[in-house]
Amino acid sequence: MAKHIANILTGYRILGSILLLFFPVFSVAFYITYLLCGFSDMIDGTIARKTNSTSKFGSQLDTIADLVFAVVSMIRLLPVIHLPQWLWIWCGMIAIIKIGSIIWGYVSKKQFISLHTIMNKVTGLLLFLLPLTISFVELKYTAIVVCPIATFSAIQEGVYVIVESKCKQANSNMSY
Repeated sequence: MAKHIANILTGYRILGSILLLFFPVFSVAFYITYLLCGFSDMIDGTIARKTNSTSKFGSQLDTIADLVFAVVSMIRLLPVIHLPQWLWIWCGMIAIIKIGSIIWGYVSKKQFISLHTIMNKVTGLLLFLLPLTISFVELKYTAIVVCPIATFSAIQEGVYVIVESKCKQANSNMSY
């Protein structure tokens, strides 16, 4: 049972994310569920490593849970917050970089690549904290902190994906 706790927590994060669709944004129930989802994201990987139960399935399930949580959060939060045009453009550029990395990874390796770099984790934490700060810090100020870090993280991940695939391709060419 201990070997499955991390995946069970990740599954609960998916369910909790779906529950967010039914709570009023910024209500107590929304915040509690939102925080529980974030907490499960922080501890499921740690538990998997401590119980020696890391797996490809668990990593993929975690990525799916992250995606569901992010999409549901955007569905719920974007209609109630005002994003200036410059912020939409910046976020769009970050998305293009991330999508480009995913496409490059799929084309070069024939698999979905999602890197859990430190900068991706920092970006995730900052994005997670963002809705918690909206009531007392204007979004334009927090965006000035979050967007450069997210941009660096996206570029870094893209470089890692490109360089690794080129290195492997070069090594395979050298072995002939």
